[in-house]
Amino acid sequence: MNTKINVENHPCFNKEAKGTCGRIHLPVAPRCNIQCNYCNRKYDCVNESRPGVTCSVLSPKQALSYLDYVVQRNSEIKVVGIAGPGDPMANPEETLETFRLIREKYPEMLLCLSTNGLNLEPYIDDLVALNVSHVTVTVNALDPKIGEKVYAWIRNGKRVLKASEGVPMLIEKQMESIRRLKAADMLVKVNTIILPGINDHHIPEIAKKMAEMNVDILNCIPLYPSKGTQFEDMKQPGCFEIEEIRSKAAEYLPQMRHCSRCRADAVGLLGKKMEEQDFEVLKKFEKMAIEEAVMPMKNVKERPYVAVATLEGMLVNQHLGEAQLLQIYEFDKDHASVIEQRLTPKSGGGAERWRELAGILHDCRTLVVNGIGENPKQILSDTGLEIIVVEGMIEEVVTGIFKGEDLKHLIKRSKTVCGLSCSGTGGGCT
Repeated sequence: MNTKINVENHPCFNKEAKGTCGRIHLPVAPRCNIQCNYCNRKYDCVNESRPGVTCSVLSPKQALSYLDYVVQRNSEIKVVGIAGPGDPMANPEETLETFRLIREKYPEMLLCLSTNGLNLEPYIDDLVALNVSHVTVTVNALDPKIGEKVYAWIRNGKRVLKASEGVPMLIEKQMESIRRLKAADMLVKVNTIILPGINDHHIPEIAKKMAEMNVDILNCIPLYPSKGTQFEDMKQPGCFEIEEIRSKAAEYLPQMRHCSRCRADAVGLLGKKMEEQDFEVLKKFEKMAIEEAVMPMKNVKERPYVAVATLEGMLVNQHLGEAQLLQIYEFDKDHASVIEQRLTPKSGGGAERWRELAGILHDCRTLVVNGIGENPKQILSDTGLEIIVVEGMIEEVVTGIFKGEDLKHLIKRSKTVCGLSCSGTGGGCT
């Protein structure tokens, strides 16, 4: 732990290191605890270069093996970061274990973390002990009213809060985390997404506050409109607008002007495009130990419950698009029992409805329904939620899931118009 680390080697914090010092992002953190209106996380994607995108999700041991492979072939790698594809501190066990493995084997390697800051503060002592030297916190607003326009929901522990309830808490936790990071003498970068008409006028105020808190550098990142998000039709800020904002912010803090909006699995020099072989190698390491269960749906400790769509509480007999309530089951002493009911988001929200539902079911490993459209199925599955479409008695189905029994005889065979993204009645899964 006492090995000398050259903190100047980080290409995001020091532009002079951009052409000589490479970085690698290890995608070990698939879960997220907030929903930004501009973010659409994508797994197994090789077509986009932006945060929240990865072609694989690795376990800590797989990540170490992958790092071994990369550093043997690329001597430029000086920085190992964890930046998603969710939020590292919504996946604290995986994140910290990955850092521990790397620190033991590569004591000279520079470690960094990128987070929204919501669940960061409880783990700062752990990061200090592991000599994580650089932390990036994304701060999009200091004014809760502005923040309400940026976020759809915030998850605090097991509670999913609407933006109006959760954003003030998020901002408070971000500020406390930054204070503690600087008190621990860490290098801190703040990322702020430029959202035209929402927070663009507010960014100089953010810069001023961050300067007062001794933040080291500010990165004003122009919006990248992502399909399937609430802001997919928002116009990107132009070059003049970006420069004007950065110039005003530079009155308070140094600006990062060479950001490449890196993927969660980025590797190599900053700005270097990942090649097809990079993706193939990463997928290889993901497949090396599939039994390690890298997706969160396999983590029974973190996601112990099963959600069921039912009309009367006895049968699995409701299509997800029509369900206003979902029953939540736990398993104890060979018996499955209902612990609560949860409201589903109102219909008519399109993809946003299903992303909100994913947050509501963050602690559920499986969703059991009688029918589901392709759009919600894809969105919910991407968050690690197992989807089972069956018909039968709830007790048999849920008990079978918890005991790991074969449910093939219950799988629903009849075809519906779900392939047309309907609600089960032809009304549409919205």
